[in-house]
Amino acid sequence: MSKGNLDIRRIPCLLCMTLLLTVFLTLSVSAEGQKELRILFTHDMHDHFLPNKAEVNGKIAETGGFSRLKTVIDQEREQHPGTVLVDGGDYSMGTLFQTMFSNNAAELRIMGQMGYDAVTFGNHEFDYRDIGLAKHLYAAAESGERLPELVVPNIVFPPKDQMTNELIELKKSMDTYGVKEYTIIKKDGLKIGIFGLLGKDADKCAPMTGVSFMDISEAAEKTVHKLKNIEKVDIIICLSHSGTSEVKSESEDEQLAKNVPDIDVIISGHTHTMLEKPITVGNTTIGSCGQYSNYLGVLDLEQDTKGRWKVKAYKLKPITADIPENKEIVDTIKNFESTIEKNYLSKFGLKYGEVLAQTDFSFIPTNEIGEKYKEEPLGNLISDGYIYSVKKAEGSSYEPVDVAVVAAGTVRGSFIKGDITVEDVFIASSLGTGPDGMAGYPLISVYLTGRELMDLCEVDASISPLMNSAQLYMSGIVYTVNPNRMIFNRVTEAHLVKEDGRSEKLEENKLYRVVTGLYNAQMLSVVGEKSFGLLSITPKTKEGQPITDFEKHIIHDVSERGKNEIKEWLAIARYLKSFPEVNGISRVPDYYSTVQGRKVIDNDKSLGAILLNPNRVAIKIYLVAALMLFITAAIIYLIIRLKKHFYIKRQSALSLKKQ
Repeated sequence: MSKGNLDIRRIPCLLCMTLLLTVFLTLSVSAEGQKELRILFTHDMHDHFLPNKAEVNGKIAETGGFSRLKTVIDQEREQHPGTVLVDGGDYSMGTLFQTMFSNNAAELRIMGQMGYDAVTFGNHEFDYRDIGLAKHLYAAAESGERLPELVVPNIVFPPKDQMTNELIELKKSMDTYGVKEYTIIKKDGLKIGIFGLLGKDADKCAPMTGVSFMDISEAAEKTVHKLKNIEKVDIIICLSHSGTSEVKSESEDEQLAKNVPDIDVIISGHTHTMLEKPITVGNTTIGSCGQYSNYLGVLDLEQDTKGRWKVKAYKLKPITADIPENKEIVDTIKNFESTIEKNYLSKFGLKYGEVLAQTDFSFIPTNEIGEKYKEEPLGNLISDGYIYSVKKAEGSSYEPVDVAVVAAGTVRGSFIKGDITVEDVFIASSLGTGPDGMAGYPLISVYLTGRELMDLCEVDASISPLMNSAQLYMSGIVYTVNPNRMIFNRVTEAHLVKEDGRSEKLEENKLYRVVTGLYNAQMLSVVGEKSFGLLSITPKTKEGQPITDFEKHIIHDVSERGKNEIKEWLAIARYLKSFPEVNGISRVPDYYSTVQGRKVIDNDKSLGAILLNPNRVAIKIYLVAALMLFITAAIIYLIIRLKKHFYIKRQSALSLKKQ
């Protein structure tokens, strides 16, 4: 065969080579044109700029911290320059850095420095009240620094005629900062739509604001329609401060994904959840990375042929002590610390980093507070601190406090073996602000009857197993709980313990002085709702009049520094400093290394223990049950009589017919 002629034996080989080449080119084009995106995310960081300390297997370990978080962010961005960095809200409220919220906006400024593209509000951004949040946004805008986009479409302001001056200012500040319904970010040829939401439960946890929040599904549907059909974005990311739950009916972000299926990714904050694996609902991916900057969430996505985004990889990167710190962030934080000491701590005669006391033992880890129903030494110490500080603040005009109350949900940190610093104490009780505009909820004084104190114990016994944050730690009262008894009937005995150790029986109608934090006092008023109206607690004045404005009952300390609110955290700090000194430093007594028998759990399952000595709630329920039983029996009896009557009548009719 000549060279110019085709060897037919080679045709199969040529066909195979052609086919392989075609497949290769197709795959190359597909791979080249395939869209991918890496999302880095955080949420619920709560001002934890510095590393968190915890005792693990007898050793002190450090996790989190913005300087190390920044290092990991930079590493991820080096690998994927088109990476998006977002946060799901509650970026504030949790450490001394929150004292800079209103005047310095330290949070948004440092997040801008770290390269965050977009963030949303959580409920705790509203703890500073409307005017505090307004000042925060103004301060951020006036800094002139790079700032993240703020996105939230479901904030609803009242009608114009109902707008307070504070709300008017908040609206102006949001316009000044540029708070948006959504933002569009372009990365590596992708058009990325990002919006934020604040959920139903988060709304309930924001009592200090005058704004309300539209239903998240309704707001999301409207925003997603704009992003998809008008903006024509490639991917839609929702920063949702709503959260997930093992109880599916309460898992707001899973419900959101079902209701608005065109959301591609939900970064889920509020519940502080750490999802080792993402939740998939339809075509929506839900990710959560825990709290306090301990982890950085990393989500890698790729788009399939149908245009939906699928998870390529998902991981939570731990921020550990072996990660190098970013020097620029370290320097920024040090400058903030100086500002905190000058503008905040000096008002209380304290310094940043000051050691208040030392402890030879560790208290309960922060993540376990309230999880188990039991007496807790840390709660005892805090409530004892309330009484001590009120006594010192009021001096010669002191009226004895009968009971001090601390809710588990307001205890945000614990103490580990070693030094207890000003920062540690502030973290333990860091929530809120007072009317003075300064960080920290103040202590207030109210009066409750003996019956209401019993109801308060019942709240702890019956509601807290259903809602961990409602568990109470109290000074001045000892009570016994049988968890096997009917709900709202679990407290079998309660009595006061006076300062001299005497036991005093509760009198139903007598008024007793109770000290607690401002937030806790406000929550007492919703006990009726939470208990379906079976329990009732109405905080009162000394004269027995219901309190309508709790802020008028704040406890102040008159000193050379002026008339200051007694903050919850300050009460603890002063109590710690009052302990006997060892080598010039206060030492926490061994008394707090164990429980003191204030909350006694009686697990008696006998029939008598469960049914005998019912309280008024149980008696009401028993009477209702007895009435229902009687009515049911009466109905059954009537039905039987009627059946018998009709049977006899029918038989008589048949007999007559036969005749």
